[in-house]
Amino acid sequence: MNSEKNVTEPLILMIESSGNVAGTALVRGKKVLAEYMTDLKKTHSETLMPMIDQMMELTGIKPSEINAVAVSGGPGSFTGLRIGSATAKGLALSLDVPMIHVPTIDAMAYQCPFFEGWIVPMMDARRNQVFTGIYRFDTKDGERSFEVIKPAFAMDITELLTMIKTEGTPSVLFLGDGAEVFADKIREMLPGAVFAPDFMGKQRAGAAGLLAYDMYERGETEAAADHKPEYLRQSQAEREREKKLGQEQ
Repeated sequence: MNSEKNVTEPLILMIESSGNVAGTALVRGKKVLAEYMTDLKKTHSETLMPMIDQMMELTGIKPSEINAVAVSGGPGSFTGLRIGSATAKGLALSLDVPMIHVPTIDAMAYQCPFFEGWIVPMMDARRNQVFTGIYRFDTKDGERSFEVIKPAFAMDITELLTMIKTEGTPSVLFLGDGAEVFADKIREMLPGAVFAPDFMGKQRAGAAGLLAYDMYERGETEAAADHKPEYLRQSQAEREREKKLGQEQ
């Protein structure tokens, strides 16, 4: 790796493309220097590189200053994850820097540090399922500490809400497009549920970049050639292919 990189205050380029939102951010240490986010009906292949180019130009930061390229690694949209992965890998390889695989659901929860209780991000996974996880922040030595109670998984929405209700936790915050889709069911089964506002309920590259910084400090990086998105389940096309093959046997 390039020995001229600033390793004391690492500069991380974050790419978010796991859902409808396309986002990029530049994070130096614990500070978000720049963040670019769009929620438009355009493919991420059209938006990501122009967003990165504009962000770099506006900040005056040179590509050679980047210490690592982070990417939202899933779960999420199969197409979106592949585009983000390919973009991040190409940049990391050209810059000769490591990659950071940031779990999408973890990063969504990470942007809600002031909530006291369980944080449950949800991405609509179709077929009455969601990609989700369970998190919380705890105060230790005067600082808020991020805790993963249950890492990302796919589950039927009714089963998930039943599980949460059985646990009896007093306060639960829901966010993400899955929370929007199943809002009525959530309110029905968990009357005390809290919903994050729109600006906190979407994937944000800035928050994901700060989580990436924590991971970088812990040495949780990978070579660009080794990076693979985490889909959690097969795509619709793969499931239909297996079903067809099973019927033919």
